[in-house]
Amino acid sequence: MRKAKSFFTKLLQWEHWPTLMFYVPLIPFYIISAIKSKHLVSYLVANPALKYSGNGTESKFETLQLVPQKYKPISILVSENDIFSDTLLSIKKSNLKFPLIAKPDIGFRGYLVKKIDSESELKSYLDKNKISIIIQEYVDYENECGIFYHRMPDEDKGKITSITLKKFLTVTGDGTSNLSELVLADKRAYLYYTLLQNIHKEKMHSIPEKGEKVKLTVIGNHSKGTQFINGNHLISEELEQMLDRLNKQIKNWYFGRLDIKYHSFEELVKGKNFKILEINGIISEPTHIYDPTNATYFDAIKSIKKHWKIIYAIAEKNHYIFKVPYPKIMPYIKDMLWLRKYAHKLKLLNK
Repeated sequence: MRKAKSFFTKLLQWEHWPTLMFYVPLIPFYIISAIKSKHLVSYLVANPALKYSGNGTESKFETLQLVPQKYKPISILVSENDIFSDTLLSIKKSNLKFPLIAKPDIGFRGYLVKKIDSESELKSYLDKNKISIIIQEYVDYENECGIFYHRMPDEDKGKITSITLKKFLTVTGDGTSNLSELVLADKRAYLYYTLLQNIHKEKMHSIPEKGEKVKLTVIGNHSKGTQFINGNHLISEELEQMLDRLNKQIKNWYFGRLDIKYHSFEELVKGKNFKILEINGIISEPTHIYDPTNATYFDAIKSIKKHWKIIYAIAEKNHYIFKVPYPKIMPYIKDMLWLRKYAHKLKLLNK
C-alpha cells in the first residue's frame, strides 16, 4: 500500500519526475545552438578550470582545491586501492574528526553520500564502495543553500540567478509513535521510507519524546528527501558583490552552483562563517525550480533553457576572445561512454 501511494505521489508531483523529463524538451534548442556555434560541444569551454567545464566527469576533490582555503572544508581523497590503516593516518594528519562525510570523487544525485560516525562504519563503507572517495569534514552549520552564479569572462561583475534554501527532512515526536510510524505519517518523509530505514535502522522502533524534532537526513540532496525552497527573494547587490570577490579568486570558473553550509544568511552575505561543500559546473541546475509552490513544470524547463543560453554565451567569449580551444570530439565521446558505465556502477552501489 505504501509503495503504491508513493509511486502515484511521485507520478503526480513533477518535482519527483526523472531527470530526462526536464531535458528531452530542450533537445531542439541544443541542436540549434550547436549549428550556430559550428561545433557539437562548444559549451564545454564555459569553465576552463574544470574538465569539460564540469559535465560530470570532473574530480570533485580537484575542483574543491580551487576554493580559497578559508572557505573549504578539510578533505582528503582515498583511492580504491588505499590501505585502510593509511587512510586512518591521513585522517589523523589532516585533523579530521568523526563524524565525517564520505562521497564519490566523481558523483551526482547524492549517490553514496553518507555521514560516517565511526572507524568501523568508515571501513565498511570503503570496503563496499571500491571507487575513489572524498572524506570530508562534517560542517555542522545549521543551514545549507545552493547559489547559482555566473560571470562573463570579459566582465568584472557577475549575477546570481538562483538561490535554493534546503529544508532537511524532519519529524516531530508525539510521545507515543515510534520513528517508523512518524515517518509513514509524514506527507514527505514516507516517500523516502526505504532510505530512512537504512539510515536509522537501529532507531526506527524508538519513540521520540513529545515535541522532540528528529532530523532524518543531513545530506542536502533532493534524492535524500531534502526539500528545495525558492530563495530568490534573498538575491541582493551585496551578496553578488561578495560572490564577485570570491569568483575572482577561483580562476576560470564562470558558471555554476555553489553548495554552501552557513550559520546565518546575514553572515553569508558579509562573507563570514560559511563553507563551500562543492563547486558545480555546467550540469548543475538552478535548483529553486524544484519548489512546486513557486513554479510549474514548464517554468522549470524555461529556467534551464535560460541557463543553457548563458553557458553558450560564456563559452563563445572564452573561445573567440580568450582563445580557449574546443575539445576534440572523439576523446570526449570516449569519456562520455566511460561516464555512462561508471554511472551504472554508482547506481548499483547505491542500492
